[in-house]
Amino acid sequence: MSNIVELRKFVAPEFIFGSGARLLVGRYAKNFGARKVLIVTDPEILAMGLVDPVLDALKAEGIDYEIYSNIKPNPTAHQVMEGAEFYLNNNCNFIVAVGGGSPMDCAKAIGIVSSNRREVHEFEGVDKVAIPSAPLICIPTTAGSAADVSQFAIITDSERKLKMAIVSKTVVPDVALIDPETTLTMDKSLTIATGFDVLSHAIEAYVSNASSPITDLHALEAIRLVVSNLIPTINDLGNIELRGKMMLSSLNAGLAFSNASLGLVHAMAHSLGGLLDLSHGECNALLLDRVVEFNFEAESEKYKEIARAFRLEVDGLKDEDVKMALTKGIRDLKDKAHVNYSLKHVGVRGEDIPELARKAMNDACIITNPKRPSQSDVEEIFKNAL
Repeated sequence: MSNIVELRKFVAPEFIFGSGARLLVGRYAKNFGARKVLIVTDPEILAMGLVDPVLDALKAEGIDYEIYSNIKPNPTAHQVMEGAEFYLNNNCNFIVAVGGGSPMDCAKAIGIVSSNRREVHEFEGVDKVAIPSAPLICIPTTAGSAADVSQFAIITDSERKLKMAIVSKTVVPDVALIDPETTLTMDKSLTIATGFDVLSHAIEAYVSNASSPITDLHALEAIRLVVSNLIPTINDLGNIELRGKMMLSSLNAGLAFSNASLGLVHAMAHSLGGLLDLSHGECNALLLDRVVEFNFEAESEKYKEIARAFRLEVDGLKDEDVKMALTKGIRDLKDKAHVNYSLKHVGVRGEDIPELARKAMNDACIITNPKRPSQSDVEEIFKNAL
């Protein structure tokens, strides 16, 4: 059966995109009947003053709030449980997340832990959440994770040293207020890491075995936007037009991967990030070209479309040459963004590889990879990326 007529579901929150979107948080919270809001953020976002306009908007509507900000990059199960206890003890009935992927993922998990009164581990995997969260508004401050539109929450399990994927329609926020102005505070390295997160989301969603014509539209547009705008943005960090294009690429990639899921890059990156507490976008960047090489033959036509989105001349080329051109295109982009180092440089040792591969094999994202890898395939890819 062609994938045009296969059954596919597409889930997305209501979202508002553009300058000033974040200032609508008070009006939305009031419409949802918010009595007391838990604001989930992190210490850096607080220090930069990005939460202040949100507090002002809530005050203007007479809505009470508490702030939970004990969140590190790669939020842990412990932080989720602590946040949920804080939410319940303060008698909140609404959640607003302000930040990058870490506060947004933590907020999603706090929501379902509070409504179900269960341990966060019990939600690991696909469709394990019985009772939806209290209403949630996300205000992203990075152009990367797209947690503001996705049905994924990624939480670090420090005991098992891995990242758990919680995938459920119940963690799709009610509203996303996507305001490119919030990304003007991002430094160069964060802009690069999140840019490669977007690129990995889009490429993996496009070749996923759960993709559809609707997700394909969003995935290809995200690839075009990120390839054209990432390097200009890191060379002109205060340019709101470029920031808007990066935010749009993140939104498109989020709509694609939330519905088509991901693949081997993310399964391996979750394992890697869980072991070494690295930036997720950086993990993706270090693995992306290697996984494309491995997957290429399974979806050669789609990878050819991706090469075109990279503005590479591939018409009339043999598959093998297209594969070489595309992996070179990805590596050239990495070079320009100064991601020209390997896994060894971030602390991966040869003896870590079997364990990393084993955890990647158990990750929910591997199910939709276009080619079914064996444990030894994954070990081989990790070795090549050393």
